[in-house]
Order: sequence, then C-alpha cells, then structure tokens
Amino acid sequence: MRCPPFTRLSVKLGLIVCAACSWSADASGAAVAHCGGTGVGLQVLGSGGPELQGQRASSGYLLWWNDRARVLVDIGGGAALRFGQSGASVTELDVILLTHLHVDHVGDLPALIKSSFFEDRRESLPVYGPPGNGEFPATTSFVRELFAAPHGAFRYLSEFVAPPKGGSYLLQPHDVVLKPHELHLLFDRQGIRVTAATVIHGDVPALAYRIDLGGVGIAFSGDTDGNNGNLQRLAQGADALVAHNAVPEGARGVERALHMPPSVIGRIAHEAGARRLILSHRMLRTLGREEETATAIRASFSGPLTFANDLDCFPIK
Repeated sequence: MRCPPFTRLSVKLGLIVCAACSWSADASGAAVAHCGGTGVGLQVLGSGGPELQGQRASSGYLLWWNDRARVLVDIGGGAALRFGQSGASVTELDVILLTHLHVDHVGDLPALIKSSFFEDRRESLPVYGPPGNGEFPATTSFVRELFAAPHGAFRYLSEFVAPPKGGSYLLQPHDVVLKPHELHLLFDRQGIRVTAATVIHGDVPALAYRIDLGGVGIAFSGDTDGNNGNLQRLAQGADALVAHNAVPEGARGVERALHMPPSVIGRIAHEAGARRLILSHRMLRTLGREEETATAIRASFSGPLTFANDLDCFPIK
C-alpha cells in the first residue's frame, strides 16, 4: 500500500527522500503506518504546529522498542488519529511525557484516553509534565481539570483518575519541578530512562526530555528559545535530537522569544554532539523554506538532517 504523499516525503540534506514507513492494513482494512520491529524506532505522529492550514497534526512522537510503542511525547491536535494510524496501543505505553500545556501539544489527550477505554489496560499510566504558574495549571491540576469529578470538563471519564473497584486503569500525573539547570532522572523502569530539564518558552512552563532505551538516546527539545544552555547538556551524545522548526532565521519579537531559529538549532546540535537532527513542529512560516533553514543549520552542524512529516518512522538502532 502506498503511503499518502504528505506522510512519505522528507527533506534530507536538501533533497526529497522517502522516510522509512511500513504500511499495512489492520483487520478492518484500515491503513496502518507501522514503526515497530526489532530495535528502537522514532515515529513522528504530528509534525506541525497549531495551524490547521498546514494540514499536519500538531506535536506528538512515539518511541517504539522491539515492536511495542513504549513512550509517548506530547499529543497535540490530530496526533490521536495518527496514534491510531501507527497501530500503537495505549495498553503498551510505559509513560506519557508532556513538554508543556499549549493546545498544540496536549489537545488530543482526552481523545487518546477515551479511546483507551476500549482497550484492556490494567496498569497505571504515569503522565509527566511541567509545573504551573499564573497562566497555566500544573500537570496534576490539568489532568484533574480534564477528568476528575465533580467539576472536570470530561468528568464522565473520572474513573481514569479515581477508578472504582474493577474499573479502568489509573492515570498518574506528576509535576516535574526542577532547579534552573538541573538534569533530573524522573523515570527508570523496564529498561527505559527519562531525563528532563527546563527550557525557556516565553512565560510558559516547559520541559525538554531525553529518553534512553535499547542502547540509544533520543532528545526532544519541545518548544524553546534555546537560550538557557540546558538542551545541549541534556542531548549530549544523543543518537537523535528532535528539534522544533517553528520560526525562520531572522525571527524577531514574540516568535523569537518562544522558539529557536535554525542557526540556534544547529549550534545546539553541534554542541551536544548529536548524531542526527530531525526537524519537526513545522509551521506555515517555515514550510517551503527548507533550503534556507538547512543552510543556517549547516553553519554549525554537519550530521544527517531530516525535515519530518506526519507518521515518518526513523529507525535509530
């Protein structure tokens, strides 16, 4: 089965290439973009930002290990559908990681959890994310305000935060409260280690993550201006760095205060010694400017560079 064009094509070193994406059909005949198999694979569920006109799902990533989807990083608008298209199951997940609570990073969490009602998960599912401030709730409050009775927005799903006897599995939200330059190991189970650091995203509490599993390390920048030095420390020697290409070179004002331009992405990838760089969170203001972006990155970083699309699969090891 052919992959739809927007899922198959990536830009690598300035050239259009086909990303590794194995499509099949499930029992209902629906197309499944599988990223499993032996070893570790990174699948991009959503490669876009908040704009619907980009025709991309918002941020979301899956890490597969030995044919199981083990780690979910963000679940923005449209990413829940991509999760289904990937063939993944919430039952298999070990952990959910939220970089921050902007809609384009967490908007599909209720859809994902509702879908899991029809699975057979029994073990609790940890959810890690940032603490709150005056504008944003903490992750623990966010999950409660979505699902908890009596006032949650989707309180009919309250069993996911306070399950009755014999009910569904329990979501376990955690606020990741860190010192300014702390690298903190927050999860270490079943061969999966997750380390977090704070990053600057304007006034939005935000985190970057590094996941080590199966002998490889993969770092996720989340949204950040790249200016506090934590990302390059977190991503030291990473086999892959997933960075967000949300603004073009020369961005100013609010755009620059929220996101890192290509030259900063390249510098951080170089300083981290990352083995490959994958650009995602591709917004309308950066789409079509791939050559310009690659040129700015190449001033510092010479390793493999790929522009991601929805459902792309990257074998890491």
